[in-house]
Amino acid sequence: MATVGYARVSTTGQSLDTQLTALAGCEKIFREKISGAKDDRPELQALLEFVREGDAVQVTKLDRLARNTRHLLEVSEFLQGKGVALNILNIGINTATPTGKLMLTMIGAIATFEREMMLERQAEGIAMAKLNGKYKGRKATARGKSQEVIEMVEKGLSKPEISRQLGIGITSIYRIIRVNRPDLLEVKPCDI
Repeated sequence: MATVGYARVSTTGQSLDTQLTALAGCEKIFREKISGAKDDRPELQALLEFVREGDAVQVTKLDRLARNTRHLLEVSEFLQGKGVALNILNIGINTATPTGKLMLTMIGAIATFEREMMLERQAEGIAMAKLNGKYKGRKATARGKSQEVIEMVEKGLSKPEISRQLGIGITSIYRIIRVNRPDLLEVKPCDI
């Protein structure tokens, strides 16, 4: 019977320290720096494969573990099927008890509702700002690098290398070339 922790932050600029302190009693801690919205979270997958019957998984907060209610319930049911309890420290939920299972389902639904309401308010705010002429949208990152893209293509760099160096997508590179220098659009084997 092991207590296994899972700690996650969304970006590399964030720190896992607070979560790791709260999970200090765990025998093993899986940690990731990846968006919770991503389906592919290698460390979460590794944790799910690692745990055995009788183990307990601990997370500091609900949103560190699951993307939404459906995902939360999938993870919870998977753990339950393996005979593994889930403990969410900040709200004191333990799925080893019937009350804990009920509370987990209710809190997951509320969290999803709050997220959807926040997105709705955000969309309303953007619509209002557009009506008032105050919303310009996200600044295009690739378009601002058009000159650099053209210069790099002229020097013979591959599209993947340009993408890596400038931090923009290959599709954006092709779009910039098509608009500014269509004569440079030949496709080389290294571009694929």
